[in-house]
Amino acid sequence: MSDVVRTGGCQCGAIRFRLVGDAPDASICHCRMCQKAFGAYYAPLVAASEAELTWTRGQLKYFHSSNHVRRGFCENCGTPMTYEAADGIAISAGSFDEPGQLPPVVQFGVEGKIGFVDRLHELPERDTMDDVASAPFLDDIVSYQHPDHDTETWPPETAPPEIAPKEDRQ
Repeated sequence: MSDVVRTGGCQCGAIRFRLVGDAPDASICHCRMCQKAFGAYYAPLVAASEAELTWTRGQLKYFHSSNHVRRGFCENCGTPMTYEAADGIAISAGSFDEPGQLPPVVQFGVEGKIGFVDRLHELPERDTMDDVASAPFLDDIVSYQHPDHDTETWPPETAPPEIAPKEDRQ
């Protein structure tokens, strides 16, 4: 096993993990179960394989999406974290602190692939701040997302304010 160390966690920071060793099997799954579990067109996953996975903060909640698979998620913020089956555990690629270091090498569940996914790279591109005129709240947005590195404590000292439903805002 190599000494490569990767860390990650959920959006709010309640769940953190450490993966030591090679994790070369990054993939995308297009099956309908993965689409629903991630609320997305596909699920990017990284198989833990022979690497040593340690949960360093918090505990996952689970949903059994089939008789063979359970999926771990953060009960606080809802971040999808794991796909777990008899053949091993895979971690959501986006929950790694540096997901760009784990490019997918294979696609699974292609029978469920949505046709336009292969053309996403053809769409016009815009930076987030390009929309500030139509979404002025972007100009002073404050992120309450956990940083992409381990921290000493959780929860943060200042909690995010509750956001009122749109119909209650003035």
